[in-house]
Amino acid sequence: MTSHAAVKDGDERLPAGEMLMLDDNITNNTFTTSILSTNTVINTFDLSMNSSDMKTSTLRSNKSNKSTTSSLLSQKMNAFKRLINYDETLSYLLSNITNENFAYMTAKAPLPPAIIPEDCSAENNSVTVAWQAPSHSFVEGYVLELDDGSGGEFRQEVYCGKETICTVDGLHFNSMYNARVKAFNSAGEGEYSELIGLQTAEVAWFTFDPVLSGGPGSGLIFSKNNATVSVEGWEHRVALGSVGFSRGIHYWEFTIDNYTADTDPAFGVARIDVNRSKMLGKDEKSFAMYIDRQRSWFQHNSVHERRVEGGISTGSTIGVLLDLQRHTLSFLVNGMPQGSVAFRDLYGVFYPAVSINRGVTLTLHTALDAPQMDYF
Repeated sequence: MTSHAAVKDGDERLPAGEMLMLDDNITNNTFTTSILSTNTVINTFDLSMNSSDMKTSTLRSNKSNKSTTSSLLSQKMNAFKRLINYDETLSYLLSNITNENFAYMTAKAPLPPAIIPEDCSAENNSVTVAWQAPSHSFVEGYVLELDDGSGGEFRQEVYCGKETICTVDGLHFNSMYNARVKAFNSAGEGEYSELIGLQTAEVAWFTFDPVLSGGPGSGLIFSKNNATVSVEGWEHRVALGSVGFSRGIHYWEFTIDNYTADTDPAFGVARIDVNRSKMLGKDEKSFAMYIDRQRSWFQHNSVHERRVEGGISTGSTIGVLLDLQRHTLSFLVNGMPQGSVAFRDLYGVFYPAVSINRGVTLTLHTALDAPQMDYF
């Protein structure tokens, strides 16, 4: 028996077969929809599965990348550590080598220094000696020695220090000096270098020395490269030359550029510690001849004696002859001896000197040949 679908009153009635067909379509559609749903679920599951697989694959890939990165980083760190260890080992080895070399060098006295001839020189009564440090030697200092300028013994420690060049002043003129140098350290002194000979000037060239003459407060006025001197005040002021003599024969002259006052300039030599505020010859440190327009006297330690006739004027020339071979001091006026030998028994170091006051201007002339004198 076939069942029929119930139809409410008022609805359009259809044939039973058609109703059945409709039901079958609905069923089929429902089945189809069910299948579609199932397929959708399956597809969704597939997508879910694919997504899960992708995530798993991604995770695996990330883990693999992390593992690779970690491995590379580990390798680089190990290489870096090996580099650090190598660097530390190298530094240690170099330090040991340096320390061993230093210990080796300091365990023995240094080798001889080498003189540098092209950097050595002699000027006036000064010599300059230059040298270079010995190779493969530890040096703490040097000792420079000069002989006496006459081929005699060497003087000890003309210079002692760390420099490799030295200038020695105040030597004798017209003398050949031999120089040598040695190096030293805590282990001892090394051998001497080869000798070098340096010849000082035959005749002395010098000027007035403003510093030795008392400096800015002296009242002296220097000009023409310190060759000319004058003074404003009436008090006598002493001007000293720039070199001192202890050996040899030396001659220099003064020209009287201006002489307008009735005053007594004094000429001669002095010790370095002469009284610069008195006339030359007034203390025991100076030996002088003072002169005016008519006559002159020799004076030392305030004792003046042996008056000699003949004076000076503008344009006159005063010559001073210091003979340290005979240890005498003599004077000339306008090229002629002013009396006999003024002073004898002069030993030690003497500086050219003059004292002047207002109204006198002098110019110094040096590097002159000594005149022939009769020593009586």
